[in-house]
Amino acid sequence: MTNVPLWIWGITIVVILGLLAFDFIFHVRKAHVPTLREAAIWSAIYVGLAIVFGILVWAFGGAQMGAEYFGGYITEKALSVDNLFVFLIIISSFAVPREDQQKVLLFGIVFALIARTAFIFAGKAIIDNFSWAFYLFGLILIVTAGKLLAPEKEGDDEANNFIIRLAKKYLHTTDHYDGDKLFTYENGKRVLTPMLLVMVAIGGTDILFALDSIPAIYGLTTNVYIVFTATAFSLMGLRQLYFLIDGLLDRLVYLNYGLAFILGFIGVKLVLHALHENQLPFINGGEPVPVFEIEISHSLIVILVSLLVTVVASLASPMGKVKTAVRNVERHAISYLHTEYHGTESDHESTYQDMLKAAERLKGLDPERVEQMMDETGTYEVVQKAHALRASLRHG
Repeated sequence: MTNVPLWIWGITIVVILGLLAFDFIFHVRKAHVPTLREAAIWSAIYVGLAIVFGILVWAFGGAQMGAEYFGGYITEKALSVDNLFVFLIIISSFAVPREDQQKVLLFGIVFALIARTAFIFAGKAIIDNFSWAFYLFGLILIVTAGKLLAPEKEGDDEANNFIIRLAKKYLHTTDHYDGDKLFTYENGKRVLTPMLLVMVAIGGTDILFALDSIPAIYGLTTNVYIVFTATAFSLMGLRQLYFLIDGLLDRLVYLNYGLAFILGFIGVKLVLHALHENQLPFINGGEPVPVFEIEISHSLIVILVSLLVTVVASLASPMGKVKTAVRNVERHAISYLHTEYHGTESDHESTYQDMLKAAERLKGLDPERVEQMMDETGTYEVVQKAHALRASLRHG
């Protein structure tokens, strides 16, 4: 099964497209907010499908392929959860109505699958034609790991990024939603709605995510079928997972550290493999370097243990609870500041009241930790701007 027949590729692609179509027709087409029960059931179903597929790979392709699939799936799933943080910020920045967020998320998943598929085949072509590619991929992952450990930048505004500013400047856009429509009519002219703009923002971030995720999985396997299926199944159910762990996302305070360790580990693994297969003339005279190579079984254990420690430590951390509460305040404040995306004055005021309620919950937490997190994340400044805006609107 190393060289997977075309008919298996065909069946796999049809199944994945079928799952996406099913998701759209039965869950997304009619705008609604998924219940916790609905999100939990369908998240479990998609994870179950991924596990069943992995068992089939293990049964028909052998233990090596099975371990490669599960290692790739778990790594990509962890990276996908990290991506949800950015989706959450973008959705908050554009004040996307809760019932319409499913459509945005499904688009993000489909676009991510398309972008990553392109990078998968491009990566395979590079690996097959350039022996030094593993050095490059390893370096990318080590640099990415370092960036994950860097302090968060304050003042990022996903609703006013470069692509969105260009779209607003050169295309006919409106700041008002019309349900979940991508286009609407304003003063007799056909214009783009914020729903389309938020999809453009998410599509742009998907491309950046692919630059990190594809080298990571190629560090575990070079079997393009395993890379594709592990990536695809890791994206399946991400929409449901968003609503299921919406309130828990910020509790994963150590996720960046866990991912940094995993990406750094895979980066080192790639460099060791590159040295073992070395053909670069300025390294060991173009001859392979006899170095220790990390087996896929060891990689799988390291990935699983790293994520387990990360999640347990995050959920047990008092700072995690504080960060959840502070980030909730921040998102409501950011949403309130983007007055252009609110349909009515009452919607805008409702967002402000949500911010006040979220801020009220901070009073039951450790004040020193709250103050530290408010300063670190820049939430204090954002909240002050929200208060100033409301004061000006009420007295202006």
